[in-house]
Amino acid sequence: MQILKRLWPLYRPGLPLVVLSLTQIALVSLLGTAQPQIIRFVTDLVLENGEWQYLVPGALAVIAVAVVQGGLRFGQRYTMEIVSTRVVAQLRAQVYSHLQRLSWAFYDRAQTGELMSRVTADVDAVRMAAGMALVNGLTHLGTIVAVVVAMFLMDWRLAIVSLLFLPLLVHAIARFQAGSRAAWSDVQARTAELSASLQENIAGVRVVKAFAREEGEIARFRTANDAFQAANLRAIRVSAFWTNYMNFLTAVGAVAVLWYGGRRAMTGAISVGTLVAFNAYVTQLAGPVRMLGMAISHFTRAAASLQRIYALLDTPVEVADRPGARDLEAVVAEQGTTAAAPDGADPAGGDGTRRVAGRVTFEDVSFRYPGGEAVLQDIHLDVAPGMKVAVLGLTGSGKSTLLHLIPRFYDPTAGRVLIDGVDVRDVTLASLRRQIAIVPQETFLFSATLRENIAYGRPDATQEEIEAAARAAQIHDFILSLPQGYDTVVGERGVGLSGGQKQRIAIARALLTDAPILLLDESTSAVDVATERHIQKALDRLMSGRTTFIIASRLSTVMKADLVLVLEDGRIAARGTHEELIRRDGLYRRIYELQLRPVEEVV
Repeated sequence: MQILKRLWPLYRPGLPLVVLSLTQIALVSLLGTAQPQIIRFVTDLVLENGEWQYLVPGALAVIAVAVVQGGLRFGQRYTMEIVSTRVVAQLRAQVYSHLQRLSWAFYDRAQTGELMSRVTADVDAVRMAAGMALVNGLTHLGTIVAVVVAMFLMDWRLAIVSLLFLPLLVHAIARFQAGSRAAWSDVQARTAELSASLQENIAGVRVVKAFAREEGEIARFRTANDAFQAANLRAIRVSAFWTNYMNFLTAVGAVAVLWYGGRRAMTGAISVGTLVAFNAYVTQLAGPVRMLGMAISHFTRAAASLQRIYALLDTPVEVADRPGARDLEAVVAEQGTTAAAPDGADPAGGDGTRRVAGRVTFEDVSFRYPGGEAVLQDIHLDVAPGMKVAVLGLTGSGKSTLLHLIPRFYDPTAGRVLIDGVDVRDVTLASLRRQIAIVPQETFLFSATLRENIAYGRPDATQEEIEAAARAAQIHDFILSLPQGYDTVVGERGVGLSGGQKQRIAIARALLTDAPILLLDESTSAVDVATERHIQKALDRLMSGRTTFIIASRLSTVMKADLVLVLEDGRIAARGTHEELIRRDGLYRRIYELQLRPVEEVV
């Protein structure tokens, strides 16, 4: 019931159509009771009075009622489908919007395939129940009520006999609903597991083929598929058993009506027409009772899906705008930040207001993932605008996490991160991230044109600006060599492009934003030495005037940094320039000796 209360606001905008559909359902139910009454009237006139002239008009009246019923059924189905389509569209939009707001921590835990299942399979199950199943269920329920009332109005004794098995029927419906809900909940869970397995396999198909693991993956998918099939069969068995049981009870009721009604007709207590009408009513009940069971199956399946959907919608957004959060540039302009603009940079924007200079400060920052060990501990750092900071460390030392705290992909568990003296938690996420350009370690390209991919962060960028960014990233000439140039459509995830080409497109995308803070996470790791040299020259020019954080495993990338941070076990183990650090005994010197110092000197 709580789930239905949450779903009701989505129906409210379409309330007039809902009322219209319910009115049509009521008329269909009432007209359903009219046909047996016409048959009763004609039967008595013909058999008892021999008035055969009423036979044809009676038949035409039954046909007319059926035609009107058909038109009303079409109307109720159409109007309710309009409402359900809108409801499902709103529900899907709510899920999608919430997915966009959820933080990185959520996606660290979630499986893509399972999320896809919630947006597709679960929402489709709700669509089925909110549309056709709801209309059919209400129609069948209305028919049952109307028929039962009509039976009691005709002959209450015969009506009681025909409904003797109603308590058993109600019990069967309740058991069916409970069993069906559990069974379909399992089906939806297995659907999510199957989707996750399929999505993971498609995403990693190159790894599968590289290690010749096709048969192993087929076996793994078969296991998930068999579990899905078994869950479906269990749900079908529950539905088949209780539906047939309800049909059996309805059939027994029909036999009881014929037996008791026949005896009353023979004694003259009721007319033959009344017996025929009662038999027609019992027959009318059989279909709705059976179909009501199927509608309940759809509803319980939808209830299971709604539980999964609302579990997702109830997932808290761990990183969100605080109440009263403001635009970063506006706060900086008001406070007149003490951070100086880098040499050669204009401290004011084009409209004369103060722009974000790019000072980044970590005040005793610590971070740990929920339930995990500390990733960063007691980080204290003050980076002046325009500085280039290189971050080195072994795998798992917290390099990427350090960078991810700046744009608030995560919030620190202790301490503060500030930009130009402003706590990043006090400003809106959108205004914060507009000031930061990022080149991630793993490049993601959308299935769109190269122009759209480069301009993703600035959709309003001109062609000249896009080409300038591409030139700076050393990808312009390659793009022009393609038949469609910048209009070339990139395949899903950039299939067809080399790792270096994708990385340079990502660099162009970041550079186009012209943000004062630049985060480079292994941004040259996927290119060869010659290409890296070209990109490094472009980056040297473009990093001028920007606060830049660089994560790189190659010392050649970080030797020119103004400051080098060496992370060990989540702490800053050493800091200084390249020249200072190679004179100290420590991790940086060991990396230097392995990568750059001549082999004979090491020996």
